[in-house]
Amino acid sequence: MSDAQQQDHPTNDKASAPQGASTSNPHPFWDFWGPVFFTLGLFFGIRYYVAEARYIPSESMIPGLQVQDRLLVEKVSLRSRSPRRGEIVVFNTPYSFNSALNLKSGQMSLPCFVVNLPFMNWMGLTNSSCDAWIKRVVAVGGDQVSVNPRGEVSVNGQRLKEPYVTQYCPVNDRGMGRCNSLIATVPSDHVLVLGDNRSNSTDGRIWGFLPEEEILGRALWRFWPFDRFGSLIP
Repeated sequence: MSDAQQQDHPTNDKASAPQGASTSNPHPFWDFWGPVFFTLGLFFGIRYYVAEARYIPSESMIPGLQVQDRLLVEKVSLRSRSPRRGEIVVFNTPYSFNSALNLKSGQMSLPCFVVNLPFMNWMGLTNSSCDAWIKRVVAVGGDQVSVNPRGEVSVNGQRLKEPYVTQYCPVNDRGMGRCNSLIATVPSDHVLVLGDNRSNSTDGRIWGFLPEEEILGRALWRFWPFDRFGSLIP
């Protein structure tokens, strides 16, 4: 039989699915919720491990940081090194690691790491004592530090230059005032943090040294208001 006489048989370019194989689409639940879970995971991953925005809630850091200033806090660099003098750091409230404060206040019913979980906020279970704090590092592990009643700092026998501090604690003729003073050696893996507004700041003069492991990040930029936009790196 010649080629012209042979019957052409239709062919199908598509590979046929193996018998019993499923050809159904992904489950509708994951069609919708998969991207949602991925987006939420990405958001919280960046927030907790890379950077997040914070605002200034009080006057403890004036004049450099004003109430309602918005800051970018980065969380990467301090994983590989210790904080440096002059850096502004955000950290877990002292109520989360200083048991003496909890006993004194009598406010804590849940640990701060539980209160600060996102779903707790959605449920209205908040506690202002668990909000993160922001202060400036003035001494690091191993430093011999003294803070006088005015709030002036000396480190290893040398007066610390602090051009960002303009408001000190008032003192009387005998050099005494209402603010706490301090003379100590900073333990290793700890820092001493103070507010720039020495006359109105609840800081290391009251609750002691800050463990480095409690630091969440360092203030990198102020992005609001625009007229004070700029770097916060000393």
